[in-house]
Amino acid sequence: MTKRTSAKYKIDRRMGENIWGRPKSPVNKREYGPGQHGQRRKNKMSDFGTQLRAKQKLKGYYGDLTEKQFRKIYGEAERMRGDTSEQLIGLLERRLDAVVYRAKFVPTIFSARQFVNHGHVQVNGRRVNIASYQVKEGDVISIREKSRQLAIVLEAAGSAERDTPEYLHVDHSKMTAEFVRTPALSDVPYPVMMEPNLVVEFYAKN
Repeated sequence: MTKRTSAKYKIDRRMGENIWGRPKSPVNKREYGPGQHGQRRKNKMSDFGTQLRAKQKLKGYYGDLTEKQFRKIYGEAERMRGDTSEQLIGLLERRLDAVVYRAKFVPTIFSARQFVNHGHVQVNGRRVNIASYQVKEGDVISIREKSRQLAIVLEAAGSAERDTPEYLHVDHSKMTAEFVRTPALSDVPYPVMMEPNLVVEFYAKN
């Protein structure tokens, strides 16, 4: 098992949920946490624990972002007009690595980050190698022509494991995806319940 695969599975087991909906997740077989104390009976979580868990789950889902990265995104969402929890989801979904993952150009959010960093992705015809780049409505994201026949791309595009969301117009024959609109929480196809409102509560108190 590779280090990256091991890390993904560890996040699933720590959360006790199959947060990416993968068939091979260890949580499908055993829902308790990792380590020798994983099977101990869990006490009722405090409000702080529930909020912290919601934050960790959301951070983990988007490639196990660092606290510094996640806090910066939250700060930007807080400064925007409207519901902070909805703005937070919108900003996370506008990350270039998230769009590449949603478009099924790669199999996982972790591989999406690496794929972008290695220069395989273009935005409006220009190469962008920053995974956190914020895509705008109307932007067209494409795979560089030299990279379109990579095994990882072909495998992901042909996978029936997940569908592309309605806020993207994806053409796998051309390996392009148009970011049509910024999604609301209800538009995002999370395999498990995400609670960004609890994340807002966590940062408001800590």
